[in-house]
Amino acid sequence: MGTVYITQQDAFIGKTDERLSIKANKQILLDVPLIKVDGVVILGRATVSPAAISEFLERQIPLSFLTATGKYLGRLEPEVTKNIFVRKAQWQAIGESVQAVHIVKGFVRGKLKNYRNALLRAQRSSSELDLNNSIMRLEQAIAPIENTNTIPSLRGLEGAGSAAYFGSLNQLIRVEGFTFTARRRRPPTDAVNALLSLGYALLRHDVQSAVNIVGFDAYLGYLHVERYGRPSLALDLMEEFRPLVVDAIVLSALNKRSLLPTDFTTEPLSNAVSLTQEGLRTFLRLYEQKKQSKFKHPVLGRQCTYQEAFEIQARLLAKYLMCETDKYPPLVLK
Repeated sequence: MGTVYITQQDAFIGKTDERLSIKANKQILLDVPLIKVDGVVILGRATVSPAAISEFLERQIPLSFLTATGKYLGRLEPEVTKNIFVRKAQWQAIGESVQAVHIVKGFVRGKLKNYRNALLRAQRSSSELDLNNSIMRLEQAIAPIENTNTIPSLRGLEGAGSAAYFGSLNQLIRVEGFTFTARRRRPPTDAVNALLSLGYALLRHDVQSAVNIVGFDAYLGYLHVERYGRPSLALDLMEEFRPLVVDAIVLSALNKRSLLPTDFTTEPLSNAVSLTQEGLRTFLRLYEQKKQSKFKHPVLGRQCTYQEAFEIQARLLAKYLMCETDKYPPLVLK
């Protein structure tokens, strides 16, 4: 079953025996064994019964709240794991330590190499695309990473590489009715940005869950600066997964016409673009399918799902911070 996504407004989320029950308008929308539920995401308004909340906490099932348009609001989750040694190592590495710089290098290198590989794949499959300039700019951002030893400078390389990638994203959209000119988030004012923002919010839910399972303090990161209420470490670990999971889903959904311009609406005052209810259901289905798809993990040498890879990468990070390995290997897929 994986993650349960609740999009019906004013739904009631309850528990009956060992089953999760979701109702709306006196009808049962979903009835599933709790043992099959890895997480719950509410998009919009819903009521959660005290019994369901208690069960989520006891079973360590994270519950995230998003607006109907996909903006992250917050989450309910059980007490952080008792592995104080992971958090101690995490805190000891804060600042410009050798470990912190190494970790940030890994996050930045992983993200930019996955951006580069996405553009290389696109260019190989469509010879008419001209992505050489963006690929070259990404290479120029990747090359200095190993010899760059300050975190602000590494953030600069990450920004330069991301700008190169997003500057070419519109070329990767091969259908009429959708265009991308720049990343716009608050609010997203076009369909592509709306999908990216929603996808990144869902990814945050999953990666933050993995970070908490391993025992980290999700709010203490290295690449992302500390900010009240920001799960910086979860955002750090998200970086290498953005192109692999969310960007891949968005481009596939558009180019395969799984989503059409009619699946989006625009708010008249703010010009914010969001998915219709039918479009949202389609996107959530595609996201869940992607999470459960398998690939060969380059470090472990075995098949795993992206859902499993979130926790795998968090555990590899913990092993590095605990001095059980000599490096953190970001997930890079060709």
